[in-house]
Amino acid sequence: MDTKTDMLRKLKGRRDGYSLDRAFYIDPDYYRQDLESIWYKDWLFIGHDCEIPRAGNYFTVQVGDYPVVVTRDRQGTIRALHNSCRHRGSRVCTQAKGSSAKLVCPYHQWTYELDGSLLFARQMGEDFDKAAHSLKPIHCETVGGYIFINLSETPADFAAFRELATPYLAPHRLGETKVAFESTIIEKGNWKLVWENNRECYHCAANHPELCRTYPEAPTATGVQGAKDDPVIAAHWAKCEAEGLPSEFRMSPTGQFRAARMPLVDNAESYTMSGRAAVKMALSADVGQKQIGTLLMFHYPTTWNHVLSDHAITFRVLPLGPELTQVTTKWLVNKDAVEGVDYTLDDLTHVWTETNDQDRQIVEENAFGIRSPAYEPGPYSPDHEGGVMQFVEWYSKFMEQRLAGDAAPLSKVA
Repeated sequence: MDTKTDMLRKLKGRRDGYSLDRAFYIDPDYYRQDLESIWYKDWLFIGHDCEIPRAGNYFTVQVGDYPVVVTRDRQGTIRALHNSCRHRGSRVCTQAKGSSAKLVCPYHQWTYELDGSLLFARQMGEDFDKAAHSLKPIHCETVGGYIFINLSETPADFAAFRELATPYLAPHRLGETKVAFESTIIEKGNWKLVWENNRECYHCAANHPELCRTYPEAPTATGVQGAKDDPVIAAHWAKCEAEGLPSEFRMSPTGQFRAARMPLVDNAESYTMSGRAAVKMALSADVGQKQIGTLLMFHYPTTWNHVLSDHAITFRVLPLGPELTQVTTKWLVNKDAVEGVDYTLDDLTHVWTETNDQDRQIVEENAFGIRSPAYEPGPYSPDHEGGVMQFVEWYSKFMEQRLAGDAAPLSKVA
């Protein structure tokens, strides 16, 4: 039986409210199908426009088999390009980030403009057509300070996510921030295990003492189950909405992306050990109230986010193998905030640095156990793991659709 048929059969036979079959977490062929059906076809969060503020700034990233370079051209436009020279395929930009007036391949010095057009190729003959050998473009969109790319030839419409995300992000002006700190960890587990762990706080009390000082463990905090009926959350939404901050839970019909603004414990201002702001300077003058909780924004399969009054924490998930996942975290602060004056890195990053490492250990132990031939799908807690069930449901339905060859574009947000 071929992989597509096998995956489709197991997805159609999946028991609702239960984890996935073992093969979805460890099988190399299943992983390859995830890449082909999701990662190479959907919009992926890749970075922030504040990371490339000037013409010539760039950063690189690897998505499965695809090396990518993201740059800002001379007109100020952010572009994503396949980082593969049109001569013999060598990577053009080999560093994680940098700045260059031109993109020059180190192999034979083919030279490209910042928009990817070929400027110079030495001694290629009279009939050589430079215009036919530009770096191949990748679909690229920006919204609220976030950069998304899509590797497919015919990407789904980005407008639905833009419509949902823009009002939530606009007051925070993340395009006018800077990355105060960045960390990347490698988790020895499938990318879906990383997401499943993220989508619940059933494990928080026993594993995240730092996070639990400010983040509520209640299942309603995810926004997926019962949030609108929680009086604390309802009051928080009403307060924030009255101050011009969109806050109520909204989700796309497919369940792929959503946003909501959630209160922190005891009116905490930020993710710090004290609960007070980590940064003296607010992210934006447009947000006058400090106790706005956290804006939770999710977009499967690449990103979850926490945007507070004083800083933002953004997470990017990228698969490296069937049982290997890269998680990159970035802490964004006001571009004028000064380290050592307006914030210290330890106070800013401590809670999520600890939480990330704790989650890494959890994912790796989960993956270790799933490798056992004795593993079989187990039941999720209906009281605490609604977010996990929603993620697995999204994945299952999305893959069923893609495997059946019926990849419909994203519909409008409800």
